[in-house]
Amino acid sequence: MTVGTQYKKFEAHASGGPRIREIPMRMVLPNLVTVLAICAGLSGIRFAFENRFETAVVMVLLAAFLDGIDGRLARMLKATSKFGAQMDSLADIVNFGVAPALVLYAFLLDRAGSPGWIAALLFTIACGLRLARFNVLDDEKAERPIWQSEYFVGVPAPAGAVLVMLPLYLYFLRLGVEPSRPAAFVATGFTILVAFLLVSRLPVYSGKSIKIPGDRVLPVILAVVLYVLLLMTYPWYTLTASVAGYLIFLPFSVRAYSKRAKLEGEKVPPSDIG
Repeated sequence: MTVGTQYKKFEAHASGGPRIREIPMRMVLPNLVTVLAICAGLSGIRFAFENRFETAVVMVLLAAFLDGIDGRLARMLKATSKFGAQMDSLADIVNFGVAPALVLYAFLLDRAGSPGWIAALLFTIACGLRLARFNVLDDEKAERPIWQSEYFVGVPAPAGAVLVMLPLYLYFLRLGVEPSRPAAFVATGFTILVAFLLVSRLPVYSGKSIKIPGDRVLPVILAVVLYVLLLMTYPWYTLTASVAGYLIFLPFSVRAYSKRAKLEGEKVPPSDIG
């Protein structure tokens, strides 16, 4: 048997084979932002292992910011795709789950030994479960009452990433919070608490349906600009206050959901939300 009868001749693309179609730049841009977000999150881990913790936290927050705008950018450019959705999901678990957990572990949780590592693992796993549940609920959005779409089920993953790094913010404030063994056990408990908030069924108001009256647009813009300026000038004070405010906000969100459920005539206990 000759070689020619064993193998079929390979047809190159130029000879009429399938060609990859050209992709417009607007379709590539959101995926590029997603990749940059992953790079920022992984760079944060590197800086943490080099004991450059302030830079590490900044990189993780930058990753969270980029990860938050890629989807909006895709919708604005009408460049949504299944490929982009899968990339975004992979980036979410890295930026909101793996990166914050490892940065916090390198800074403090390792001083607690195995309990600290367990807390870091629980947070990462909880973040993955939270993101998977979000994707499922997003697909089933049409089956739920419209008003329920105004609430997240559990603390969203980006908020969880910002919350769990609270021990780092407190240390950067130079308030006497040192990375000691007792502090590590306190941080371990706090990390586990945030992990359970991620997978909980607490109704957390999303604010997506807020409509600003025309006469209040300028004050709202000014307030947002003020917050950004505070974040740039006093980042650790602003982040610490933001975490405290968010934790205080959660019970009010549950109360508002219960009132809305009664108003709509639906008996929806907190355990059945979503």
